[in-house]
Amino acid sequence: MTTKANSPVTAGSIVVPYGHVVGNEKWRGSEIAQKLQGKVRLIFEDGLGLVDFHLSNRTCILLISEADLVAGDEFKRRLVKFRNTSSLRGIVIVEKTQISDQYYLGVQKLVVLELGMVLLPVANQGEASQLIIQLVREQSRDRTNPFLGKQRTQLAEAAVLQAAQHIPGVGKTKALLLLQRFGSIHRLCNATLNELEQGKIAFFLEEVCEKHLSYHLGVHSRKAVE
Repeated sequence: MTTKANSPVTAGSIVVPYGHVVGNEKWRGSEIAQKLQGKVRLIFEDGLGLVDFHLSNRTCILLISEADLVAGDEFKRRLVKFRNTSSLRGIVIVEKTQISDQYYLGVQKLVVLELGMVLLPVANQGEASQLIIQLVREQSRDRTNPFLGKQRTQLAEAAVLQAAQHIPGVGKTKALLLLQRFGSIHRLCNATLNELEQGKIAFFLEEVCEKHLSYHLGVHSRKAVE
C-alpha cells in the first residue's frame, strides 16, 4: 500500500510558484526551514511523498540527515524508490558530520554510481539552506539578461564552495575552477558525464603545464646559481 509519506511525485504534479520553495510539512519548524524563511518564499504542503523540497516543477531536493544515516537503510530504500518511480530531477543533500562520516562513502556509491543522481554534502542544515537558496536564485534568474553574468561571483559563497570541495580530488582551487567553468552550481549539478570528463582533462592539462613550467624554472634557477 502506498502512503503519502512514500508516494512518488512526477514532474508537473506539484506547481511551484516563481521564486518559491515548496517544503514537506515534516520540515516545518526545523533549522533548515527557519534559515530559509526571509531568504526565499517558503510554503509547506502535506503529501509531497518522497520529496523534501521542490525548487521548481521539475527539480527537487531529497535531504538525508545525520539521523537518517545513523538509523539504518531506510533512506536507501527511499532514494531507490524515488529514482525508479519519479520523473523529477532529484538533488540529494546529505549531512556529512563527524558522526555520519563513516557512512558517507556508501551513500556516495549508491547516489552517484548506482542511481546516477547529484550528491551535495553539507556540514549541517544551515549549509543545506544556503545551497537551496543559491539553487533557487539561479533557477529564478532571467538567463536572457547579459548583465546577470556579473552575479556569478556569488558562487564563491562558503556553502557552495565547500560542497564542490567534497568532490574527490578537488580542493579549493579546483572547486573555484569548476564553478567558473560551469557558471553556476545548478549547471554543475546537471552537467553530463562527458562535460565533467572534459573538465577533468582540462584540470589535468593545467596541472601538466604548471609542473612543466615549474620544472623549467627550477632548471634555469640552478643554472643561474652554477
